[in-house]
Amino acid sequence: MVDKELLSRKISQLREYLTALRDARDINWEKYEEDIRARAFVERYLQLSIEKIIDIGNHFISFHSWREPYGYRDIFQILHENGIIPKEYLKTFQNMASFQNLLVHRYERTDNEVVFGLFKKRLDDFDLFISLIKDWVRKSN
Repeated sequence: MVDKELLSRKISQLREYLTALRDARDINWEKYEEDIRARAFVERYLQLSIEKIIDIGNHFISFHSWREPYGYRDIFQILHENGIIPKEYLKTFQNMASFQNLLVHRYERTDNEVVFGLFKKRLDDFDLFISLIKDWVRKSN
Protein backbone atom coordinates (compact mmCIF):
# COMPACT_ATOMS: atom_id res chain seq x y z
CA MET A 1 0.00 0.00 0.00
CA VAL A 2 1.17 3.53 -0.66
CA ASP A 3 2.72 5.56 2.12
CA LYS A 4 -0.48 6.95 3.66
CA GLU A 5 1.30 9.67 5.61
CA LEU A 6 3.09 10.92 2.50
CA LEU A 7 -0.12 10.72 0.48
CA SER A 8 -1.95 12.67 3.19
CA ARG A 9 0.68 15.45 3.06
CA LYS A 10 0.46 15.65 -0.72
CA ILE A 11 -3.33 15.85 -0.63
CA SER A 12 -3.15 18.52 2.08
CA GLN A 13 -0.82 20.59 -0.08
CA LEU A 14 -3.18 20.22 -3.03
CA ARG A 15 -6.10 21.31 -0.88
CA GLU A 16 -4.13 24.38 0.26
CA TYR A 17 -3.59 25.39 -3.37
CA LEU A 18 -7.27 24.87 -4.15
CA THR A 19 -8.31 26.88 -1.10
CA ALA A 20 -6.09 29.75 -2.20
CA LEU A 21 -7.66 29.68 -5.66
CA ARG A 22 -11.19 29.47 -4.30
CA ASP A 23 -10.52 32.29 -1.84
CA ALA A 24 -9.49 34.58 -4.69
CA ARG A 25 -13.10 35.58 -5.35
CA ASP A 26 -12.00 39.15 -6.03
CA ILE A 27 -10.36 38.03 -9.27
CA ASN A 28 -13.02 38.55 -11.89
CA TRP A 29 -12.46 38.58 -15.65
CA GLU A 30 -11.63 42.30 -15.77
CA LYS A 31 -9.09 42.06 -12.96
CA TYR A 32 -7.60 38.91 -14.46
CA GLU A 33 -7.07 40.59 -17.82
CA GLU A 34 -5.72 43.86 -16.45
CA ASP A 35 -3.69 42.81 -13.40
CA ILE A 36 -0.53 40.85 -14.13
CA ARG A 37 -0.24 39.83 -10.46
CA ALA A 38 -3.74 38.35 -10.49
CA ARG A 39 -2.93 36.46 -13.70
CA ALA A 40 0.38 35.23 -12.29
CA PHE A 41 -1.31 34.08 -9.07
CA VAL A 42 -3.97 32.08 -10.93
CA GLU A 43 -1.50 30.57 -13.38
CA ARG A 44 0.97 29.61 -10.66
CA TYR A 45 -1.57 28.02 -8.34
CA LEU A 46 -3.16 26.10 -11.20
CA GLN A 47 0.33 24.93 -12.16
CA LEU A 48 1.10 23.86 -8.58
CA SER A 49 -2.21 22.02 -8.34
CA ILE A 50 -1.61 20.12 -11.57
CA GLU A 51 1.96 19.32 -10.55
CA LYS A 52 0.65 17.92 -7.27
CA ILE A 53 -1.75 15.49 -8.94
CA ILE A 54 1.07 14.44 -11.27
CA ASP A 55 3.26 13.93 -8.20
CA ILE A 56 0.58 11.83 -6.51
CA GLY A 57 0.17 9.76 -9.67
CA ASN A 58 3.92 9.20 -9.87
CA HIS A 59 3.93 8.13 -6.22
CA PHE A 60 1.36 5.43 -6.96
CA ILE A 61 3.19 4.26 -10.07
CA SER A 62 6.53 4.07 -8.29
CA PHE A 63 5.23 2.42 -5.15
CA HIS A 64 3.36 -0.29 -7.05
CA SER A 65 6.11 -0.73 -9.69
CA TRP A 66 3.62 -0.14 -12.46
CA ARG A 67 5.01 0.50 -15.94
CA GLU A 68 7.13 3.58 -16.49
CA PRO A 69 5.15 6.54 -17.91
CA TYR A 70 6.46 8.07 -21.12
CA GLY A 71 5.05 11.51 -20.27
CA TYR A 72 2.76 13.34 -17.92
CA ARG A 73 -0.39 12.41 -19.84
CA ASP A 74 0.61 8.76 -19.61
CA ILE A 75 0.64 8.93 -15.80
CA PHE A 76 -3.13 9.22 -15.89
CA GLN A 77 -3.39 6.42 -18.46
CA ILE A 78 -1.47 4.17 -16.06
CA LEU A 79 -3.75 5.20 -13.19
CA HIS A 80 -6.69 4.29 -15.44
CA GLU A 81 -5.13 0.93 -16.38
CA ASN A 82 -4.83 0.12 -12.68
CA GLY A 83 -8.38 1.02 -11.75
CA ILE A 84 -7.90 4.42 -10.13
CA ILE A 85 -9.27 6.72 -12.82
CA PRO A 86 -12.45 5.63 -14.64
CA LYS A 87 -12.46 5.97 -18.43
CA GLU A 88 -14.94 8.88 -18.36
CA TYR A 89 -12.47 11.05 -16.42
CA LEU A 90 -9.25 10.02 -18.13
CA LYS A 91 -9.28 12.79 -20.74
CA THR A 92 -9.94 15.44 -18.07
CA PHE A 93 -6.73 14.59 -16.24
CA GLN A 94 -4.71 14.07 -19.41
CA ASN A 95 -5.78 17.53 -20.56
CA MET A 96 -4.56 18.94 -17.24
CA ALA A 97 -1.13 17.45 -17.90
CA SER A 98 -1.04 19.08 -21.34
CA PHE A 99 -2.17 22.38 -19.87
CA GLN A 100 0.57 22.20 -17.24
CA ASN A 101 3.17 21.94 -19.99
CA LEU A 102 1.67 24.99 -21.66
CA LEU A 103 1.84 26.97 -18.41
CA VAL A 104 5.41 25.95 -17.64
CA HIS A 105 6.94 26.18 -21.08
CA ARG A 106 4.71 28.83 -22.63
CA TYR A 107 4.92 27.17 -26.04
CA GLU A 108 2.59 29.84 -27.27
CA ARG A 109 1.13 32.80 -25.52
CA THR A 110 -1.21 31.47 -22.84
CA ASP A 111 -4.88 31.93 -23.71
CA ASN A 112 -6.31 34.05 -20.91
CA GLU A 113 -9.86 32.81 -21.51
CA VAL A 114 -8.79 29.18 -21.13
CA VAL A 115 -6.84 29.81 -17.94
CA PHE A 116 -9.61 31.91 -16.43
CA GLY A 117 -12.18 29.28 -17.40
CA LEU A 118 -10.20 26.59 -15.59
CA PHE A 119 -9.84 28.85 -12.57
CA LYS A 120 -13.56 29.57 -12.35
CA LYS A 121 -15.09 26.31 -13.61
CA ARG A 122 -12.74 23.33 -13.25
CA LEU A 123 -11.35 23.33 -9.71
CA ASP A 124 -13.80 20.55 -8.83
CA ASP A 125 -11.76 18.27 -11.12
CA PHE A 126 -9.01 18.36 -8.50
CA ASP A 127 -11.50 17.39 -5.80
CA LEU A 128 -12.58 14.52 -8.04
CA PHE A 129 -8.97 13.34 -8.32
CA ILE A 130 -8.59 13.39 -4.53
CA SER A 131 -11.81 11.42 -4.18
CA LEU A 132 -10.75 8.82 -6.76
CA ILE A 133 -7.38 8.35 -5.06
CA LYS A 134 -8.89 8.04 -1.59
CA ASP A 135 -11.58 5.63 -2.80
CA TRP A 136 -8.98 3.40 -4.45
CA VAL A 137 -6.83 3.35 -1.30
CA ARG A 138 -9.87 2.53 0.84
CA LYS A 139 -10.94 -0.32 -1.47
CA SER A 140 -7.45 -1.80 -1.71
CA ASN A 141 -7.09 -2.17 2.07
